[in-house]
Amino acid sequence: MTDAHEWLIQWARDAHAMEEQARTMLSGQAQRIENYPELRARIEQHIQETDRQAQRLEGYLANIGESESTFKDISGKLMAMGQSFSGIFAGDEVMKGALAGYTFEHMEIASYTILMHAAQTLGDEQLAEICRQNLEEEKAMAAWLADHMGATTAKFLQLEAIGSGAAKR
Repeated sequence: MTDAHEWLIQWARDAHAMEEQARTMLSGQAQRIENYPELRARIEQHIQETDRQAQRLEGYLANIGESESTFKDISGKLMAMGQSFSGIFAGDEVMKGALAGYTFEHMEIASYTILMHAAQTLGDEQLAEICRQNLEEEKAMAAWLADHMGATTAKFLQLEAIGSGAAKR
């Protein structure tokens, strides 16, 4: 890479791939959650937000004559599928998913913070605004997960105490 603008484009492509990975991971989780309706509903809401985030980035890249990275998008989806499949075999799948989701949200928050500051530094107000919007949605999801982690844990332990196997999902 020879200049800062090329880094900005690279990072915007990375952000798009990150959203593709998030969509795959969240969709897998939502499909398997059976006994945590609030968690499932919030994940489904965040899938819609994730779709909009990816669309914003696609629109930005198209406006500047660039495209997303197919290789990075596919790589992100494959990583998410691997993570999703690994949870199927865990007896505490919903808790592993909550942990992974909370961690992933914070990675997205850091990524959008970096990208937003880079865009502002380079005077790219369109990308800075996209990052600000995406960042707010990621912060809201992370906050929701943090606020509900205790209730999800308590419900898991209650269902586990019954011994029906319902706690897993």
